[in-house]
Amino acid sequence: EVQLQASGGGLVQAGGSLRLSCAASGFTFDDYNIGWFRQAPGKEREGISVISGTDDSTYYADSVKGRFTISSDKAKSTVYLQMNSLKPEDTAVYYCAAALFHGTVVHPDAFGAFGDDYWGQGTQVTVSS
Repeated sequence: EVQLQASGGGLVQAGGSLRLSCAASGFTFDDYNIGWFRQAPGKEREGISVISGTDDSTYYADSVKGRFTISSDKAKSTVYLQMNSLKPEDTAVYYCAAALFHGTVVHPDAFGAFGDDYWGQGTQVTVSS
């Protein structure tokens, strides 16, 4: 059974940092891209960062580039999202997802395109001003 468990959300002041974790199980990590998405109230879901389980190549949305860093620990089948210089507009529910793409990193829009994707429950991140 594929499982993705996101954790690490919380309340932080603007300018602060948080590290999210996504623990994955039930699939071959190397064959998947793992991504972080977020959804704020009243807004569409946004794909913010993706890492390839094959070659560790990464993608960042412009909204988080330079502030967020995605990484993976293959031994633990865990993907992390280090979030620095947080802003109130980063407030959202953050989700991790896995999509079956062996090879280099893909754009977040590719998640769900072919049906071989899995989603975890979200973790709330709230940034106060």
